[in-house]
Amino acid sequence: MPSITQAKILIMATDGFEQAELEVPKAKLAEAGAQVTVAAPRSRQKPESIRGWDKTDWGRPVTVDADIESLDAAAYDALVLPGGQINPDKLRLEPKALEILRGFLASGKVVAAICHAPWLLVEVGAAKGRKMTSFASIKTDVINAGAEWHDQPVVTDKGIITSRNPGDLDAFSAKIIEEVQ
Repeated sequence: MPSITQAKILIMATDGFEQAELEVPKAKLAEAGAQVTVAAPRSRQKPESIRGWDKTDWGRPVTVDADIESLDAAAYDALVLPGGQINPDKLRLEPKALEILRGFLASGKVVAAICHAPWLLVEVGAAKGRKMTSFASIKTDVINAGAEWHDQPVVTDKGIITSRNPGDLDAFSAKIIEEVQ
């Protein structure tokens, strides 16, 4: 893996991502020197941005740097998947999003998923045999997919980083930087 100052990090999300779960890692990774790209499927509501969910209502838009349909995922060193209930559920229906995720997993690159984003790992069969965490409400889904679930701020296993909720963002972001390096 490259130094964080040389790393290219892909954040894949769509409308309905948990606001802090995209913005905090994006800011912390950029502050550490990484080049961060936000990519979303063309099915999003607006061509230039995706809209977050901020606790109880729609949040702020975040500019989209690339469409996932035209993305060269091999050009990136790590993949970050923000949570929120809406975002990962919508991404599970996007064949290209699942293809990108499978590509990162097959290449052994870092994949980081927080909150409800482990649903995507469940969708592609990556939970089986791994130690993971997630938002409490999808704990059963993660366990039923074959993972060993832990109630910890960050769990790392075989290149996959998982965290529970926005309260874990500092530890989540620090672990991404550590694993990339």
